[in-house]
Amino acid sequence: MLIEIGKIEAVFRYPVKSMSGERLDDADLGWHGFEGDRRLAFRRMDDRSGFPWLTASKLPDLVLFTPLCRKDAAHADLPTHVRTPDGAEMPIFGDDLAREVARRYGAPVEMMQMKHGIFDDASISVIASDTVHEIGRLAGLSLDVRRFRPNILVRLLQPGAFQEDKWLGGVLSFGEGDDAPAISVTMRDVRCSMVNLDPDSATPAPEVLKAVVRAHQNCAGVYGTVTRTGRLAVGQTIFLRAV
Repeated sequence: MLIEIGKIEAVFRYPVKSMSGERLDDADLGWHGFEGDRRLAFRRMDDRSGFPWLTASKLPDLVLFTPLCRKDAAHADLPTHVRTPDGAEMPIFGDDLAREVARRYGAPVEMMQMKHGIFDDASISVIASDTVHEIGRLAGLSLDVRRFRPNILVRLLQPGAFQEDKWLGGVLSFGEGDDAPAISVTMRDVRCSMVNLDPDSATPAPEVLKAVVRAHQNCAGVYGTVTRTGRLAVGQTIFLRAV
């Protein structure tokens, strides 16, 4: 049975892992998430672990770097340049950008492109605006949803925080019809210190993560894997097929 749960309030894509994201009116949902999402990341060249990517948990300044796509770019879904926090624009695969990030981090890095993206747990993340507002209330702050770096922000039909847990094991369909794009909700989103970072200043607010820990076992939002591809747009109705 299909249950209407809300509408798409916002769509986000993050071309470079941990850098500033893009708020879009619509986006193509492929088998590996949104086209152009997290296809690039800096690799820590001195790291031999299974997760060598440089993230804002290790370099908070990364959230202040803004990927840019020049109009003559061959692939519109991928950035060609990055604007640094100081306002300089540098080619995304250029030595200047790698040196600037390495200077801030304190160790050498290298920009890498991955065909199917570089994700922590799954290719699509979803959170409801009510959940963000409740965490902000508990933390005593007005929170920008960008702290949580979702792909899809949901405006719920029935108000209430942390409803995303009820979707686990089900399928979210975006729009009506048997061919509507859809994701299978696979797991809760366990949060890290990135939610503490103000997306415009990188200033930390530890009370944000503390609020998530106290209120909901350190989880906020859910992850999903794509089961039907298609185009998502702000305003689309979201349906849940529970199992």
